[in-house]
Amino acid sequence: MPELTFPLDAATRQGLDDLADATGRRADEVVLETVRRYLREEAAVVRAHAERLARSHAELLRRLGE
Repeated sequence: MPELTFPLDAATRQGLDDLADATGRRADEVVLETVRRYLREEAAVVRAHAERLARSHAELLRRLGE
């Protein structure tokens, strides 16, 4: 799996380390789970917006498809 490196301020890193320690996981496992959750949630938001736009413009989309 390709790696991604990014900077963390000291407080964020300490919070990450504390959470990882408290949950018995490695910091990279916590980060990976968090990123995956964020991506799922954002995809759901984008999907909901797209569906709302499609419903509100259904007639126009139908005419364009003719």
